[in-house]
Amino acid sequence: MNIDRAVLAFAGFMTLLSLSLGWFVSPYWFLLTAFVGLNQLQAAFTGFCPAAMVFGLFGIPGGRAFG
Repeated sequence: MNIDRAVLAFAGFMTLLSLSLGWFVSPYWFLLTAFVGLNQLQAAFTGFCPAAMVFGLFGIPGGRAFG
């Protein structure tokens, strides 16, 4: 698994987690869903993703989008 796939998997997991928490716990968790979506949007245009930097520190090999 490279950083690109790890970031996509992490974003998907966080989206599903925040949707579940928003539905079952508190609607305020939907703010996390919005944050994840906004982070994905800005990463698409800027190429900067904090999660990719953290995954790089863990030794996951670089990909084409986040190297």
